[in-house]
Amino acid sequence: MLTEDSLLGGRVRLRQPIIGLRAGHDAVLLAAAVPARTGDRVIELGCGSGAAFLCLAARVPGLEIVAVEREAELAALARENAALNGLAGQVTVIEGDIADPSLRRALPRCAHGFANPPFWPAGSAPPAALRRAATHAGETGLADWAGCLAAAVAPRGSVTLVLPASRFADGVGALGEAGFGSPALLPLWPRAGMPARRVLLAARREGRGPGRVLPGLVLHGPAGSTPEAESILRDGAALVM
Repeated sequence: MLTEDSLLGGRVRLRQPIIGLRAGHDAVLLAAAVPARTGDRVIELGCGSGAAFLCLAARVPGLEIVAVEREAELAALARENAALNGLAGQVTVIEGDIADPSLRRALPRCAHGFANPPFWPAGSAPPAALRRAATHAGETGLADWAGCLAAAVAPRGSVTLVLPASRFADGVGALGEAGFGSPALLPLWPRAGMPARRVLLAARREGRGPGRVLPGLVLHGPAGSTPEAESILRDGAALVM
């Protein structure tokens, strides 16, 4: 069963399963951090039902979007959601496994890549199969995701990941091994004074600059979302990485 929900203050319509991993702040924040411009080709790995690429398309018109999803049910739903938002002609959803060499060879060259990769180790999986596939790495680790991004992203192109704060060092290492440098880390704090639970991690293909820790974003205050978070989550503002 599906629900139809909205993101970015109603600018994005999203049909998604009732049971399983449902789109939330991570997808919207990830999309906000991708430095794409009109006319660029971008790629999302593990797109699920399409929340992140739909949010990016709502902020940056005229993109060519390639999305990869392993689960056939979610790949079909991502195509439906692209059409629901008037983007069928701009979005190509490829059903496949990011660790498959033949899929990597078939990917087009893109200016930017982004992903919300599975991050928890095997053995702690939730009961819903689609949620387990979305959040638990199993045999496919961050190195596989970085390697697939490297197969598609052009020199000097960007990659952006959203990760648990506890995995940021693993993310930096995996991207570095795949040829991405100049990493930038942006902490996402649930509330002021609390440790970050999520981070955004960006890097450049063949980047040579030093690593940077950017001013973070506080998501919630006493009265709900902070004005800074609201401008991104509802109004579609960009996060500069």
